[in-house]
Amino acid sequence: MIQLGNNPPQEEKNSWRRQLAEFVKANQHELAALAWGLFLEKGESDDTLGIDLKPEPHFVYCPREAIETLNRNVENNLREVLGIVDNHNPEKEVLLIGIGNDQIKLIQFEVEPAPPECFEQVATDVDTLIKRLEQRMSEQIKC
Repeated sequence: MIQLGNNPPQEEKNSWRRQLAEFVKANQHELAALAWGLFLEKGESDDTLGIDLKPEPHFVYCPREAIETLNRNVENNLREVLGIVDNHNPEKEVLLIGIGNDQIKLIQFEVEPAPPECFEQVATDVDTLIKRLEQRMSEQIKC
């Protein structure tokens, strides 16, 4: 396939998805600890934890209202995402929304031990976890 102009090849444009999946797999216990720690701080909320890769990888909150607006803008193609967000159980699973190259990637996983125990085992505060994980993301994810 020939690429014209400054358009990167499709594989290169989507490599962030693979890199993000690898990052999550390698850091799932600390991500579970972070998700649980933020849940404890924030309480019941309509926000979903996200990872925005631009300009540098960092954590964000994705309000449900923003996901609903995006769903409407893409002709309701994100209905499944909304269903997963609605049925998310933070005591048993981790839910993240990856944002990169004008696309999203939903990441959901269960981890052993469960998120509350991961948070206990990590034995550090949320701010330290955020800094540590954002540093790793910036080293491991290049897009």
